[in-house]
Amino acid sequence: MGSENVFIPQQARLWLAPVGTVAPDGVAVPMPSGWYDIGLFTPDSYNWKTDPKFEETRAHQSNYAVRRWQTEDAATIEVNLLEWTLASFRAVYGGGTIEKVTPSGGGAFYYKFTPPAIGFRTETAACVELSDGSRKLRRMVPRCEQAEGVEQSFEKTSASTLPLRLSVLGGDIGAPYYDMMSGTWAAFAPEPEETP
Repeated sequence: MGSENVFIPQQARLWLAPVGTVAPDGVAVPMPSGWYDIGLFTPDSYNWKTDPKFEETRAHQSNYAVRRWQTEDAATIEVNLLEWTLASFRAVYGGGTIEKVTPSGGGAFYYKFTPPAIGFRTETAACVELSDGSRKLRRMVPRCEQAEGVEQSFEKTSASTLPLRLSVLGGDIGAPYYDMMSGTWAAFAPEPEETP
């Protein structure tokens, strides 16, 4: 127990990649090919949320549940992106198509973004990266998907953000997410083995 176990995420990044991209083998190693940094986001918007669901059995003899079991699990990455890029639009809308268009009447080209149709959202892999001096954490999510609508406000006095809400997806192979940590975190030291 001590202040060395207090974690203050001074720096944060969010990496995305196509599902199946090789994950980094450690906290401080460079991100493998295929991963890209989603860019700048607001300082207070980066959140991780889990939402387990439970069922209960109650008995007439008790005011409390006599048995509880978990039926579902869920987790979400939330961040409000500051950078308006084509990659940001695809991440926030869950895919879509981007094409470069040259006006038929001449003039400068432009880019056309079309959100995905129903049934065509694209899954992505994600890496949440947090740093506090020598203490670092990478939370790896092999599969997730933008599963909420996009709500934006356009105000004259503040930057307009792109709300990214990634819901973790599971499967029959591997964990839906896992953490890699480095630094002197006594709280994560292995428990001593019991002697027979």
